[in-house]
Parts: sequence; structure tokens; C-alpha cells
Amino acid sequence: MLILPILLVALTDADWLERIAGDAFEDGWEVFCFLVSLAGLAIRCITVGYAPAGTSGRNTNGQKARVLNITGMYSIIRHPLYLGNFLIGLGMVLFVGVWWFALIAILAFWLYYERIMAAEEEFLEGKFGDCYLHWAERIPAILPRISNWQRPDLPFSVRNALKREYSGFFLIIASFSLLDIGEDVSCGKCESNWIYGTIFLVGLAVYVTLRTLKKKTKILHVEGR
Repeated sequence: MLILPILLVALTDADWLERIAGDAFEDGWEVFCFLVSLAGLAIRCITVGYAPAGTSGRNTNGQKARVLNITGMYSIIRHPLYLGNFLIGLGMVLFVGVWWFALIAILAFWLYYERIMAAEEEFLEGKFGDCYLHWAERIPAILPRISNWQRPDLPFSVRNALKREYSGFFLIIASFSLLDIGEDVSCGKCESNWIYGTIFLVGLAVYVTLRTLKKKTKILHVEGR
């Protein structure tokens, strides 16, 4: 929330890309930023779609890993979920189109997640000992090493990915829609963007449907995930 006032200031200059490069370039830039965020979501979906229950990165209330996952995404990077989060956020801050805001946001992300990653690695080292150390020596923290890829032990679960990541999908949709509105308002424009309006409504429908399935049924439940 501390970055919100900085975002509001940045939005007042968010039309400079359009002024300098034109509408066509700005439209292409927005598509690029959206794809960057979707790439981050894809990394998260691949990670959770293959991961069994009780692995690191699957908890929300402290460190609770019961087993050390070293296959799939965890065979090429130690923190794939955080890389996914970074790309999701990067697409959003680049969308604003103000270089100094992007720089501040990236630095803030690193300062925040560096502590989280350090705490997680300390916990895993204490719990799994040499097994963790041997794995960590070979696997980079945040930049994937594709050559290390090891086939996951479990098949990919679409249902588990949908159950875990539907809120992240809607966050992307809602954030881009709100940023577009915020940019127009801050720059004194009074125009509606039917594209983002349509995307938002579709995203909302998907979110409500998946949330209902998760909360009211067992359709998305996968045993052992």
C-alpha cells in the first residue's frame, strides 16, 4: 500500500509514451505488458499444477513444508512462485509507462521478497539439512537454469492450477483495467475503453465461476494436491 501514492503521481505522466511514440506504439506496449503478467501467471500455474500437497511455496500461514520438491519448476529455480509474482507485477508497473515508477516498484519488490526468500531457505535448511543444501547449490534462486529440468513426479493437474490461481488471474485482469481507467482520469481523458471493459467482465465471470466451484463443490479438488 505504501507504493499507492507513488502510483497516483506516476499516473499523471502516464500518457508520455503516447505523446512521444503515438497511439499504435502505446497499444503494442500495453499488449506486451499484459503478456508479461500472463507469463508470470503461467509460471505459477505450471508450478502449482505439478506440485504435491505439503511442499514449500504452497502455504499461506508460515512455513509448513512436509516434503522438499526438487522436480518440475523446482528443478530449474528455487523460488518459481516468486518469479511468477515478479513478472505479474512487472507487467503492471511497465503498463504505467513511467520509468522511475517501474524502477521504484522493482526495488521495492526485491527488498520485500529478499527477506521472505531468506526466511524460507533458512527454514528449509533447518528441516531438510544436507538434502536441501545439495539441491540449493545446483539450483539458482530466481533466474531459471533450464538445463537442470527434471520431469515432475506427478502429472499436471489443470483443476489444481485453476483452484489455486483463479484469484491471481482476476487480479491481473482487474489491475490492468483499473490502471487504464486511472491513466485516463489522471491525464484528463474522458473516454471509455470497450476492450478493457470486456476483458474485465469476462475475467469477473471466470473468477466468480471458479470461486463458486471451489467453495461450493469438489469439482476442483484433487486428492494429494
